[in-house]
Amino acid sequence: MNILILSASTGGGHIKAAEALKNFLDSKTNNTVKLIDTLEYISPLLNKTITESYLYMAKSIPKMFGAIYNSSNKENKFSDMIVFLNNIFSKKLLSLIYEFAPDVIIATHMFPSTMVSNLKEKKKINVPLICIMTDYAPHRTWISKNVNAYIVANNDMTKEMLNMNVPSEKIYPFGIPTNPLFHKKQNRNKILEDIGLKSELKTILIMAGSFGVTNILEIYNKITSIDTDFQIIVITGRNKKLYNAFKKRIFKNSPSNNKKFKIHIKKFDILKNEFKIHSKRLGRLIKKIKKENCEYGKKETRLIYFTDKVYNYMHAADLIITKPGGLTVSEALASNLPMAVFDAIPGQEEENAEFLVKNNMAVNIGKGSNCKNIIENLLKNKNDLSLMKKSCESFDKSKSNENIYNLMKTLVEQEY
Repeated sequence: MNILILSASTGGGHIKAAEALKNFLDSKTNNTVKLIDTLEYISPLLNKTITESYLYMAKSIPKMFGAIYNSSNKENKFSDMIVFLNNIFSKKLLSLIYEFAPDVIIATHMFPSTMVSNLKEKKKINVPLICIMTDYAPHRTWISKNVNAYIVANNDMTKEMLNMNVPSEKIYPFGIPTNPLFHKKQNRNKILEDIGLKSELKTILIMAGSFGVTNILEIYNKITSIDTDFQIIVITGRNKKLYNAFKKRIFKNSPSNNKKFKIHIKKFDILKNEFKIHSKRLGRLIKKIKKENCEYGKKETRLIYFTDKVYNYMHAADLIITKPGGLTVSEALASNLPMAVFDAIPGQEEENAEFLVKNNMAVNIGKGSNCKNIIENLLKNKNDLSLMKKSCESFDKSKSNENIYNLMKTLVEQEY
């Protein structure tokens, strides 16, 4: 089969889902798979404009982002405008489709899905179209009448999509495609040992590289003061600003590397011999030492800038603190890893968080102001964390790639 996968880089999840599916399809015989970043293919300038606008709105004006998300989820002129723009650009895909001659087209983003649907509507092409939704609630902009099948993340989405007039026979709750290594149990003890951490301690994984610095640093500062023993792995991705901020904070967290701490200890030794004379100074100094070195706690932390082996660290962790992006959520669920989600962007991330909390697979710590109490309760109440893990285990989408492949073959075999 010739399989064309169309995605877009507005948010990393769409591309990652496409890559996971492509890797699986490449492993099958007699398949030729092409993955295209649709907006980049149509126009690099268009791709840059849309991608940067998306990131700016999500980071800087999330309330407006949420308002647009909610508005475009209604049958109104705004959603019509999205369709109109897609219709203009869909023609630019024709040469690609004619040249590659796909037997089936997969879209992991609403834009290419709508574009291909438009080409089918105009009888320009006659190819089965599968749309893979990469979040945990549906949105009207994903819906096009010439889509042959929708792959959705969970069963709850079926009812919502029926209300959007999508026929039930087109809805398949196979789950979002992920790298099979997230589903494969990894050697936790060895992973922790390789980075100098203890296998007997609870481990918290923190991931939030794409968005901001302040909130996640504050969360780290708060949880490191929790009065129970655990260790932390931080993955910042390619966010250099966040990496450097964490590096500085972790350096301050470590008494062995803290120059101020060493100076204070030296002064403490001198003053011990003069206790009667300098008792007030000694008291102030002890207070200062405690504040500077206990305010952020002393949790062993490993900082990772970028890795293509996130699955290792998810399998090594007992809890992940992350933003609830569709693919990160899917990878955590595949790893049976409970989540503490924070700072959800209004719109799809909020809906993702709602689904996870509703099904006891995550706790929502909001902006992180009350994260210390929530995380502390989870770490101290082993039963709660265990029940969350079991909920993640029961959400089994390990056959997603295989089910999608079988569906593709069925659609291709049908007469067109």
